Amino acid sequence: MRTLCLSFACVALLSSATRALAAEAYPEPLPIGAPAPDFSLPGVDGKDHTLAEYADAKVLVLVFTCNHCPTAQAYEERIQGLARDYRAKGVAVLAISPNDPLALRLDELGYTDVGDKLEDMKIRAEEKGFDFPYLYDGETQSVSRAYGPVSTPHVFIFDAERKLRFRGRIDNGEQAEKATEHDTRNAIEALLSGKPVPVETTKTMGCSTKWSGKRPTVAEAAEKWAQQEVTVALAGVEEIKGLVANDTENLRLINVWQTTCGPCVVEFPELVIMRQMYQTRPFELVTISTDPVAKKDQVHAFLKKNQAAMSNYHFSGDDPYKIIEAIDPQWEGGLPYTLLVAPKGEILYRHMGGIDPLEVRRAIVAYLGRVYR
Repeated sequence: MRTLCLSFACVALLSSATRALAAEAYPEPLPIGAPAPDFSLPGVDGKDHTLAEYADAKVLVLVFTCNHCPTAQAYEERIQGLARDYRAKGVAVLAISPNDPLALRLDELGYTDVGDKLEDMKIRAEEKGFDFPYLYDGETQSVSRAYGPVSTPHVFIFDAERKLRFRGRIDNGEQAEKATEHDTRNAIEALLSGKPVPVETTKTMGCSTKWSGKRPTVAEAAEKWAQQEVTVALAGVEEIKGLVANDTENLRLINVWQTTCGPCVVEFPELVIMRQMYQTRPFELVTISTDPVAKKDQVHAFLKKNQAAMSNYHFSGDDPYKIIEAIDPQWEGGLPYTLLVAPKGEILYRHMGGIDPLEVRRAIVAYLGRVYR
């Protein structure tokens, strides 16, 4: 089962040295005319890639980008287009993720199904069919600090002598059809033609680079979530039918579970992570315990332990078979059972047994939308 290890359980205690990073200034972007700083970084292909590896390229294009940022996602196909269109002309296009995954809050992942760890990058590259090197610099950020990307995506283009000739955006439209100024392509064409780059620098628009100095804010968010009140309410058959009918504007993830169900207990923290990830979007998580009512204290204790500060219900009936029909006539009764319900009750996803968290997150993002519009 693929997991996204970014929850409160994964936040380590911060040392005084790490906390001191919070005051660290953002690095300045590399100036035009400067030589390309050397690098050796791991890629999603399992290999280490170096600057020297691309010595024969007429033009080197480095795009600092990432998985989680909706603006970066909007440009993924255009990055692939650059690599495809210019490969035969001697242009090397590489992508580098500069983000420290430990500096990324869960509520900053509302537009993605994976985080910014190297393993997440591999998942994303495979899903999207990336045919260009995608490198990871989140461990030390030493390469990113040398280049100074402000946001994702941020492009740095070097000539054959590896002097920086362009720094800025790919184009001026997050929606490709609305772009009118194609700065990166213009810079590449100019360098291939032996001409000066028409516009050497532009500002960029996107998610800020997640420098390691931001780690304390992640711990602060985890502490805040840990302090949220956890409640559970009794619900009968008709109330549960109403939950599935979902007469709201929110996408609703419903999980039916029990304290004595091993798979239920194992997957529950992943559900909490999803709630925290998508809490700023029109999304809500609803849990329904089928434990006997006499176990209400155990149910509440389990929810509190897992920081389940969402809509929690405890089936109040004494006939467990009635809840099966109330939830979903297609459900055979095995636990856990998970439904993803669109507004007005359309069931988008149903699964009996332990979930694949990645599969569920993809279904959530597919409905909510991956990028801003």
